[in-house]
Amino acid sequence: MSRSLIGGITNRVLMLIAAALLVLSYVSAFVNPARAWYLMLPGLFFFPLAMLNLFLLLWAVMRRSRAFLIPLVALLPTLFFVGRYFRTGGDRDLKGEDEGTVRIVSYNVGRFASLKDGSGKSLRRECEDSVYSFLKGTGADIICLQEYYADDVETLRSRLSSRFNGYDFDFYVYTGRSGCFGNVILSRFPILGQGVIKFEHSSNLALYTDIRAYGREFRLYNCHFESYNISFPGIVKGLIGRKDGILKETERKMRHSLSLRPRQVDKVLEHISGCRSGTILCGDFNDNPMSYTYQRLIRGHRDTFCEAGKGFGATYSVLWPVLRIDYVFIPKEFRALTHASPRIGLSDHYPVISEIDVMQEGGDGKEKGQNR
Repeated sequence: MSRSLIGGITNRVLMLIAAALLVLSYVSAFVNPARAWYLMLPGLFFFPLAMLNLFLLLWAVMRRSRAFLIPLVALLPTLFFVGRYFRTGGDRDLKGEDEGTVRIVSYNVGRFASLKDGSGKSLRRECEDSVYSFLKGTGADIICLQEYYADDVETLRSRLSSRFNGYDFDFYVYTGRSGCFGNVILSRFPILGQGVIKFEHSSNLALYTDIRAYGREFRLYNCHFESYNISFPGIVKGLIGRKDGILKETERKMRHSLSLRPRQVDKVLEHISGCRSGTILCGDFNDNPMSYTYQRLIRGHRDTFCEAGKGFGATYSVLWPVLRIDYVFIPKEFRALTHASPRIGLSDHYPVISEIDVMQEGGDGKEKGQNR
């Protein structure tokens, strides 16, 4: 058998494998990962898999190989999904659109643990001050924070009152020996009611508030769904150091999170079904746009990045620009005007900043939210 024939067969096998993985990434968006957890992996790496198939397509075309059909066919559905990761849209002209515009910031602040001194000690207070300064500079009307940390509840309440004068706020935190942490919502608009959705066997939660803005009432959900609880750098170090059981432990953690997250999503959706007003979903979903989580939550909503984003939408600093796991979803009757995710190093997540128009064209503003 000639070398050229062996090479041709090898190339086609590699193309088929890459194409199959890309196809599985499409499938992962529609399959509950609790039933087939391994399908989550292709979806997690949809973007690099798409780039790999694009490279193979160009390579085959340059070699004038008929095998170009393999990556070409695999890439066709990508046209429907790539906009969830990268957009080329330009900036919108917002002149005259201040009336009815609400600016929302969603940010997982990582318990203010990202800044460290030369010895590796966490500079939590300095990080917290920097986050406050950033948030004030955004001019946000509504701020949703996840993994907010304070030494105790009274300290948390005091800091929110003093740092965010002019905002109503609500929070729910879990307390422990080392402090308290949880979700916070701040709003320049009146908070009419509030509540919390707690998840079983988890310290994650969804905090919600009913808000009135420009005569329109809507319910805002600040969600923090189960994370994988794994460290990609830690996995790499473990593999390099031949640490026993690193892959098995990683699989165990992923199975655990993938069994919990679908139930958490369903619990939020069940709660939304009883809401008579429009709903905004934001927060750290800990899942990518090619996931069951995204596919379930986007129904009846618009992704502000897909509506008004530009460039890469990734919100997680590790493996950037592959992972987008923080979102703002709005009702279909609202309109996204802008979307940004500035790459600031105050957390392992990047904030999401969205401006939305809550004034439905032709609407009467009489929808009523459920007050608690």
